[in-house]
Amino acid sequence: MTAIGALLLCSCLGLLRPGAGQPFLRLRPSPSDNLPVKDIVEHPDPEYDPKEQDLDERTLRKKLGSHFDPGFMAVAVPGPANASAGAEAAAGRARAAELRWLERGGPRLRVGKKARRKVLQWLWAYTYCPVLYTWKDLGVRFWPRYIKEGNCFAEKSCSLPEGMFCKPVKSVTKTFLRWHCQGWSSQKYCTWIPVQYPLISECKCSC
Repeated sequence: MTAIGALLLCSCLGLLRPGAGQPFLRLRPSPSDNLPVKDIVEHPDPEYDPKEQDLDERTLRKKLGSHFDPGFMAVAVPGPANASAGAEAAAGRARAAELRWLERGGPRLRVGKKARRKVLQWLWAYTYCPVLYTWKDLGVRFWPRYIKEGNCFAEKSCSLPEGMFCKPVKSVTKTFLRWHCQGWSSQKYCTWIPVQYPLISECKCSC
């Protein structure tokens, strides 16, 4: 599997934990070969949350501009996530192409043409690795706070014989706004900054 580098959203910012003498790191997703992005460790103090006046939707939409993608982000709690029509169409084209390849140069099956095609369709379905989407709440310090995140189904092997599993092979990035604070207590300064969030866009049966 080709390694997928998750983009660094933002550098870690050391903030003092109330009542403690050591810094509490406000972690962002860091470079990794593993997607989806791990959950972010946030400073628990609500003082570092954006206030009501910082969450004006019109202002934030203007700030995010053309990066706002309603197919992968939502301001309010969204409904169940499904694969987009574009993804399904692409999967259908890939399936047709693979079936044609199997029919021309795939394993030689001593059966009739119709039976052979049914067997090949079953093999394709068995090894098919769709991207499974679910909505994830990133929390109030991201805007929009909901992202449609892709995962590869890996609960069972996708190969015959068993041994291979569905793994991510391609990713895309979406731009969000991140509430970013510098300093602490009354000395802190907070603002929205653009950050890139990597998402799985394609899965494949792989070792």
